[in-house]
Amino acid sequence: MRVLAWAAMAAALGVSACGPSPQKAETTQPTVRIGGPFQLVDTAGRPVTEKALLGKPTVIFFGFTYCPEVCPTTMAELTNWLKALGPDADRLNVVFVSLDPERDTPAQLKTYLSNFDPRIQGFTGTPETVAAAAKAYRVYYAKVPTDDGGYTIDHSSAVYLFDKNGGFVEPIGYGTPAERAIGQLRRLARG
Repeated sequence: MRVLAWAAMAAALGVSACGPSPQKAETTQPTVRIGGPFQLVDTAGRPVTEKALLGKPTVIFFGFTYCPEVCPTTMAELTNWLKALGPDADRLNVVFVSLDPERDTPAQLKTYLSNFDPRIQGFTGTPETVAAAAKAYRVYYAKVPTDDGGYTIDHSSAVYLFDKNGGFVEPIGYGTPAERAIGQLRRLARG
């Protein structure tokens, strides 16, 4: 008799654990927020916050100027994608946020970005403000020592897309085919 009672209880718990509850089915809001407040500086050293990006859709990538592969590749792709968008590209904010505030001064960032589309803005800050921005955007990064006594930075490689109100739309993954990425950016720009 105890075995039957236990089996009936287990079956009931299994059903309630797997089946949708009426309350959960009604709430479809995302539970993970991407983006938020930040206090950084631009390539001229002027303070900038997330409020400067409101009113236009925004494309954000977090990286560092000493990155040997992912960052220059992504910046070159962004430059090509913006060119392919034509006039739609002017409807976007495009931002590169440094994860290496020790080396990426505003001047270093300005020099680095001069190799890419001039519409790409550069933001950096103190280690604390950069860490806060990365946390708000759920960007992973970690300083990794190299054999020569220097360091590199492991980091997330996605490009994040936001609507004109600062709401997260979707990412563009590293290595996404150009046609797909351009389509994502065109939809974002025409929002």
